[in-house]
Amino acid sequence: MGFKCGIVGLPNVGKSTLFNAITASEQAAAANYPFCTIDKNTGTVVVPDPRMDALIAIVNPVRVVPATIQFDDIAGLVEGASKNEGLGNKFLGHIRESDAIAHVVRCFEGGDIIHVTGSVDPERDVRVIQTELALKDLATVTSRLDKSEKLARSGDKEEKTRVEILNQLKAVLNEAKPARDVKVPQQHQHMVDELMLLTCKPVMYVCNVGEADLPGGNRHSDVVKRIAAEEGAEVVIISVKIEQEISRLSPVERREFLDGLGLKESGLDRLIQAGYRLLGLRTYFTAGVKEVRAWTIRQGDTAPVAAGKIHSDFEKGFIRAETISYADFVACGGEQGAKDKGKLRTEGKEYVVQDGDVMHFLFK
Repeated sequence: MGFKCGIVGLPNVGKSTLFNAITASEQAAAANYPFCTIDKNTGTVVVPDPRMDALIAIVNPVRVVPATIQFDDIAGLVEGASKNEGLGNKFLGHIRESDAIAHVVRCFEGGDIIHVTGSVDPERDVRVIQTELALKDLATVTSRLDKSEKLARSGDKEEKTRVEILNQLKAVLNEAKPARDVKVPQQHQHMVDELMLLTCKPVMYVCNVGEADLPGGNRHSDVVKRIAAEEGAEVVIISVKIEQEISRLSPVERREFLDGLGLKESGLDRLIQAGYRLLGLRTYFTAGVKEVRAWTIRQGDTAPVAAGKIHSDFEKGFIRAETISYADFVACGGEQGAKDKGKLRTEGKEYVVQDGDVMHFLFK
C-alpha cells in the first residue's frame, strides 16, 4: 500500500465522479444532488511506475506486485458538518482513517451541475471545509484539555506539558487554522498524534476545471493555487469529465487521447505523484524469479525499516542488505550482471534507502 487518500469537498464538486474515474469503477453513485454518497466508498489503484516494466522485462518473474493507493470517496461536507449538519460527524469520522486528504474544489462555471451554495467561489468553498475540520478538531482538543487540566493539577508533569500543547492547538483551531501549524518538539509529538486530528493531515487541492482549461487552469484554480502556496500544499488541476472518459479507454487509446489534449499524464498519475511528494514517500524494489514487487517507504527510512515492510522479523533480525541502484540493475541486465561489474553493495543498519533501490535482505 502506498497511502490512503480521503477525497473530500462540498457536495456536487465532482468527488464521486472523480472516484469512479480513477478507480475505473461505478462504486459511487454520482448524481446531481447533495449527500448522494452516504457510506464511504473505497477503491484501490495501481501506482504507475515505468521502472516496474523494466524490472519485469529483465527478471521475467512468476508474479508481479505493484504499489497501490487506496482512495476513499467521502461524502460531501457542508457548513455545520462539525455539528452534524448533513450527517457531518459520520463523514468527518471517515477522514480520520486517511493518510492524506484530496480536497476537490469546483473551478468551472456553468454546466448542469448544481452548486450547493448557488455560485462558484473556490476561496469560500475551501474555507468552509477548513473551518468544519478545524471545529471538529477543536471539540476533540477541548475534551482532552478538560481531562488533562484535572490531571495536571494533581502534579502530573507529563500532563502539564500536554496542557501547554493542547492550549497551543486550541488557540490555532479557534482561528479556523490547521493544527499542523503548531510545531511541537519531537519528544512530545505523540501527544498530538494520539488525538488523530483531521487538520494535522497533509492536504492536496484538486481543482476540477473544464476541458478547455487544461492543463494550466483558470482564474478559479489560480485562487486555489494561491491558498495552497500559503499553506505549502500540493495542487493538481484535473478535468473530472476528462478523467471519466480516460477511464473507459484501453492503454493505447488513453495515450492517443492524452496526446490529443496535449497532456503528458492523466490526472490520476499527477494525483498520485502529488500524494507521494506530500507524504515524502519513496519506492524500493525486490526482484527475483518468483516475484517483482514495489515497496513504499518514507524518505529517510533506513534499511532495517525498509526490511520491516516485508516482515517485522526482517527488521528485528536485520543483518545487512544487498543493494543495487535501479539504474545499475537495468544497465547491467539484472542482479548477476550487477555483481559481475561490482555494482552490488552491502549496506548496514545505518543505510538510508534510496528511491529505486533493488534490495535483498539478510536477517537472523
